[in-house]
Amino acid sequence: MSIWWALQTLALLLVFTAVSADDVVVLTEANFEQEIGKDRSALVEFYAPWCGHCKKLAPEYEKLGASFKKAKSVLIGKVDCDEHKSVCSKYGVSGYPTIQWFPKGSLEPKKYEGARSAEALAEFVNNEGGTNVKIAAVPSNVVVLTSDSFDEVVLNEKKDVLVEFYAPWCGHCKSLAPIYEKVATAFKSEGDVVIANLDADKYKDLAEKYGVSGYPTLKFFPKGNKAGEDYDGGRDLEDFVTFINDKCGTSRDGKGQLTSKAGTVASLDSLVKEFISASDDEKKAVFARIEEEVEKLEGSAARYGKIYVKAAKSSLQKGADYAKNEIQRLERMLEKSINQAKADEFILKKNILSTFA
Repeated sequence: MSIWWALQTLALLLVFTAVSADDVVVLTEANFEQEIGKDRSALVEFYAPWCGHCKKLAPEYEKLGASFKKAKSVLIGKVDCDEHKSVCSKYGVSGYPTIQWFPKGSLEPKKYEGARSAEALAEFVNNEGGTNVKIAAVPSNVVVLTSDSFDEVVLNEKKDVLVEFYAPWCGHCKSLAPIYEKVATAFKSEGDVVIANLDADKYKDLAEKYGVSGYPTLKFFPKGNKAGEDYDGGRDLEDFVTFINDKCGTSRDGKGQLTSKAGTVASLDSLVKEFISASDDEKKAVFARIEEEVEKLEGSAARYGKIYVKAAKSSLQKGADYAKNEIQRLERMLEKSINQAKADEFILKKNILSTFA
């Protein structure tokens, strides 16, 4: 197997692992009858991505999924009816969201007619499924600002900070909440990036100071501009992720995984190409130029540069196969259960080593 295909396989494995780890099971035309009507009961939300009521339900339904994650006798699932029309039509779905209960071993659903809070849904599932699960408190990665903490967090010259100014009664704010939480979770390992919010209804003076007149208003406070700048981008997860990566120099995807670009430095990549194609004697001269270029780098780029230097030095000492062998070792390490910090470290090294392979 080539190095390229090995890297692609690993990337797909990481994506699959991240997706399958979701607390709410994503159901499709392909897997619906593999998951439903089998050896466990299921509560299924049939929704449409554009539906306002569905967006409002989303954070409550995610709480439900998180709470029932370990309940082996019950599945909490959802179907995108825009994408999987045949499934939704088969079960008589004509409005969104429609929530249906499928008893164990049955594809004959019972429609849920109760309140759309996590607590009400849990009570229904417990009654129907014979479970005794309580809604778990889900920790948030969004930094909650107050008048006392605003300046300390937002005006910190060492941090890039995205702030949502919201009002508790605002419908659009409620719809944004689960997406904003996912943004915060995706960047929780980035020490220089802060995803925060402020109750602008409670702290009106701060809202007025920054020209907030509607909700939600999003403002970005980069390290070099603490006057703040308006965020006018889209409000889907990928829109926010792209914005943060572009503005902050990060390389995360919506699941918080480092992308294949993470750790790479364009000026060093061009030197690595010369290094690979050079003769053994010429390699030493190119290596010296790599060291010189790394000395010019600052911040995270300087940290990545040290990995380049180490990789080039090891290639000189251990031969052309060093990078390939080291990538294979890192792949084996990534397949093990490791924490996010270690995974990030290995992926950064793997990405940089791939330029030498």
